[in-house]
Amino acid sequence: MSTPHRTAPDRGRALLGPALRLIHTGQAPTRSALTGALDVTRATAGAVTGELEALGLISVDSRPAGGGRGRPSHRLALADPGPAVLAAQLHADGVSVALAALGGRLLETAHLPLPADTAPERLLGAVAEAGATLARGSRRRVLGFALALPNPVTEPDGTALAALHFDWPAGAPVAELFADRVAGADLGPRARTVLPTAVANDANLAALAEHRHGAGREARHLLLVTSGHRGVGGALVVDGRLHTGSSGLALEVGHLTVDPLGRPCPCGNRGCLNAETDPDALFAAAKRRPDPDRPLLPQARELARDPESADAVEHVVDRLGLGLAGLVNILNPDRIVLSGLHLDLLAAAPDRLAAQVAERCLWGRSGRVPIVPAQVAHAGLVGAAELAWEPYLEDPQAVAGS
Repeated sequence: MSTPHRTAPDRGRALLGPALRLIHTGQAPTRSALTGALDVTRATAGAVTGELEALGLISVDSRPAGGGRGRPSHRLALADPGPAVLAAQLHADGVSVALAALGGRLLETAHLPLPADTAPERLLGAVAEAGATLARGSRRRVLGFALALPNPVTEPDGTALAALHFDWPAGAPVAELFADRVAGADLGPRARTVLPTAVANDANLAALAEHRHGAGREARHLLLVTSGHRGVGGALVVDGRLHTGSSGLALEVGHLTVDPLGRPCPCGNRGCLNAETDPDALFAAAKRRPDPDRPLLPQARELARDPESADAVEHVVDRLGLGLAGLVNILNPDRIVLSGLHLDLLAAAPDRLAAQVAERCLWGRSGRVPIVPAQVAHAGLVGAAELAWEPYLEDPQAVAGS
């Protein structure tokens, strides 16, 4: 059944999406700030916020936010409780699922081991059921479900390429399979009748999360580089939008060569960033072996913080610096965010990494790009939530659908 709401004037209706996006990302905490950001009159801003409030997406506190000069302004906040979306992320060793509100907030999170059978139909079915359990247990209306995958995902057909961590055939139609499994799950009476679904690469979604809610705020050209359990991923956000290329496969930074005589990469080449700066590479440089009974990434992060591994850290940092310099020369970002193991490498040798990048960039130290640690916890999940929210950030009135 449709949710009743007040219709905004034509001009205000076109501003609903931009207004919600500003409130969602924390850029418009008051009606005055929203008025300035949208460059509209107070009356128009009032009509827009009234419509968003009627849709159940925000709350308007008429008690003035004050202290400054001029007329005090009404406070704007995201509705609580308001609607929610489901977000999930596949890892090499497990599945994470969350119920997420606007504002990058994860309300409830579940972490599950991978099922014994990781064929796409079974694994995506397990993800759908885990999300359905969260939806049935929530009093919020659920509007969408998005999934972050640790492999490239083509656009617009949504097939998974090089799914090395799972028993998937090349070109598995993950978008179609995921939509089918979600459609067959019991999401409870408060979920949207036909729940929109989406899938995307986890590095891309982490970059989106960092740009909207973390270390990438206000960057025009944000480059994110990360290393998880194995391999290296990257993503680029340009003017608030992910750059995914002609078919969704852009920014495969892991296959940038940083040492032609280096370690073999699963792609068949040697010395890729994938093979030179991931957890396996750090253990190899330190001449140590990880505990096979523990997840690899936490062990590598501990190793990066171990003073006795300083030489190994410097070796891997130098390779990472080579890769980042090449990317800077090609992409000219105004900020680099590092996450996963790379965050710990940055913490262990910040000056060395910055110097390596600056010395190999075309513009040298005068064009130094800030390299900062990621800030968003569970960024892949938060990014998946962003993907699920995107239709409603574009058109908030879609919330009123069945």
